[in-house]
Amino acid sequence: MVDEPHAAVWAAARPYMRSRGNDIHLPISYADAQWLLTHYPDADSEVVLLSVLLHDIGWAVLDQEKIISEGMGPNMMEADIRYAHEREGARLAREILGELGYDASLVEEVAAIIDGHDTRAEPLSLNDQLMKDCDRLWRFSVVGVALSCMWTGKSPAEYEPSLIAQYERFFTPEAEAKARELYAHTRELLKVDALPADLPV
Repeated sequence: MVDEPHAAVWAAARPYMRSRGNDIHLPISYADAQWLLTHYPDADSEVVLLSVLLHDIGWAVLDQEKIISEGMGPNMMEADIRYAHEREGARLAREILGELGYDASLVEEVAAIIDGHDTRAEPLSLNDQLMKDCDRLWRFSVVGVALSCMWTGKSPAEYEPSLIAQYERFFTPEAEAKARELYAHTRELLKVDALPADLPV
């Protein structure tokens, strides 16, 4: 059940959530944020949760074919469409939160976190760190690996090296530990050892 204070935000964001599997990604990441925030009482939970909820809605207003062809290929973090989804996400977040009457300073912090959440190497704040970690965590789940393999055209075993390289990109030890736990379960379910990347076709 969506926390009552954010029910209106979910409703407003819903039209932008079908693109790129975000109606799967965003609820999972939101739940991860609720969990991770229990370890960081100094963070602003409202900023983190709203940033997570809205961070990827910008994909919905871009060319849907280019999202996969350009946004999931080599050097995808430098692709123009990757930057575009951040800018559009920040714009939509300002519109949604502004129309719902959220405080202007909170809206601007959420928008700033969204605008750069993939491409900005150095986080702006603890709130940004937690948002980035929650955005990354879902990739290690069964559904995250399944969707990523579909987007990239790779098998789970072929996709694995690029996934496990992301462990070192977490900012919090709690998120990294959870990612390792999630992926241990995922690779067992998907039988990555029994279905290695070099199996003949």
